[in-house]
Parts: sequence; structure tokens; C-alpha cells
Amino acid sequence: MSRLNLLSTKQRATFYCDGFLFLPRFINDEWLTRLNNAADRAIEDSRSVSKTNDWFDLESDHSVEKPRLRRLMKPQDYDPVFWELASQGPFADLAADLLGPNVKFHHGKLNYKWSDGGAEVKWHQDIPFWPHTSYNVLTIGVALDHIDETMGPMGVIPGSHKGPIYNHYDPDGRWQGFINDDDLDAIATGKARYNTGSIGTVTVHHCRAVHGSQPNLNPIKPRPLLLFAYSKAASLPIMPYNQDSQYNGAIVRGKHPKFPEMDMEPCPLPPLKGQRSIFESQQI
Repeated sequence: MSRLNLLSTKQRATFYCDGFLFLPRFINDEWLTRLNNAADRAIEDSRSVSKTNDWFDLESDHSVEKPRLRRLMKPQDYDPVFWELASQGPFADLAADLLGPNVKFHHGKLNYKWSDGGAEVKWHQDIPFWPHTSYNVLTIGVALDHIDETMGPMGVIPGSHKGPIYNHYDPDGRWQGFINDDDLDAIATGKARYNTGSIGTVTVHHCRAVHGSQPNLNPIKPRPLLLFAYSKAASLPIMPYNQDSQYNGAIVRGKHPKFPEMDMEPCPLPPLKGQRSIFESQQI
């Protein structure tokens, strides 16, 4: 499949230096209308569900009258427009700009972060959740509505992708899915940059970048953020996929590699059977 070069040399250099990019108003209105229509349909469908399942991760106070959908799992399987964006739209071209011509799809999710207290995401790195043979892995997201400081925007710590992979287990050896306080004391969380801005703003972050978000304190508006993870095609997942998606491992740009890419620094493994989502891991 042919691709476009969407990033400038300066933008690529910024990503390699900081471990993330924020791209204001990067996705156009036509895409956003179609994506939001699908996202709204998921909220309506969640009204018929009373507890978290393979599609819907729910807040504890979710109800038919007041749906509080925390995450839509596998959006790429839920509605064709999500997979169209992930495989044919600008996301895959962005990934190729940063990873090289051969790109593999890993997984997707749509985090709604509902208004009036929608779930915090504690400081963490992505790669401990789904280790690969190398660290040429990233996540690309798009804001499906305007995000301001009250809405729990995602914050990323510049340069943290060049640091260690932190322990995401608690002192008793239980998987918790976030970085322990002792380690956080040495991380410059006060220097985090937060992804606020207009609808259509895109964020790209490296799999080792330390990131997180506060609860959504806006009394009215949720903060829907659609996220897809990609790897260099030669960077292979070590653990089984935690999503049973028909698109697991799909090559979205270029071709399947002849040999795997192996990094000399191994990534610690999560439990073989972990929690359904980062929210459940962090809040148990």
C-alpha cells in the first residue's frame, strides 16, 4: 500500500528527542464526523450492558439512564470506520514516518474518560503491558472532542522513553499496571506536557514514554480519545494478544519482514493472564 510522508524532519526529530508529538487539528472534519458517529453508537449500545465485557469497560456507576462507558475495546472490530482510519488513513502513514516503511498493527481502544470524575490513569509505560522483541513500538491517538485542562488530558514526560523500564508490580508482586511511588520520586512528573487543544488533535507517544492522566473534572463533557498501537513489522509481540481481534498483527504499511528485530535490553513481562484493561489493573 502506498503512503504519504506526513511529518517534517523537525517533527520526527522532536519525537525521537522527546518521545512524543502533539499535532493540533491533524484529523479533518469528515473523518471526525464519521468517528464520532461510531463512538456515539457504542455509548448507546453500552446501555444494554450492566458489567464490563469483551467490548465495553464500564465505570462502576454506569447505568441505562446514565451510561458511563470507560473504554470501548477493539474499536477496529466494532465499526469499519475505526479500522479504515487505522489501516488506510493517516495513522498508518504517521507510524511509517517514525518506524520505517514496514508497519504492523497491534491493538486499539477508545477511552471515553467520562465527565464528573472519569477514571484517572496513573503514571505508566505501555511496553510492560505488551512486550515486544524491540522498542520500535508507538501509540497514536486522536481527540474526538476539544480537550481542556479540566478534562484529564494525557500528560507525557519529555525524554522519559530514554530512561529505564519501570516496575509495574506492587511490593507484594501483584501486577498493578503503574509505576511505584518510590520510582516516581526520581521521575520529573512536574515537567509533563499535556495534550490539550482542539478536536482532531493527534498525539503520538513512544512505548517507553512515561505518561498518565488525572480524572475528568469537567461536570458535563467526556474526553473521548481514540488510540491505536503500531510496531515496526520486525518488532514482534512476545506475549499473547490481550485482544481477540481479527486484525491482530495485520501489516498496514509495507511488507512482512524476513527476520525479527531483537533489542539487547529485555522487557519485563506482565502476568500471562492479567486484568482486562489498565483501569481494572490500576483500581483493584
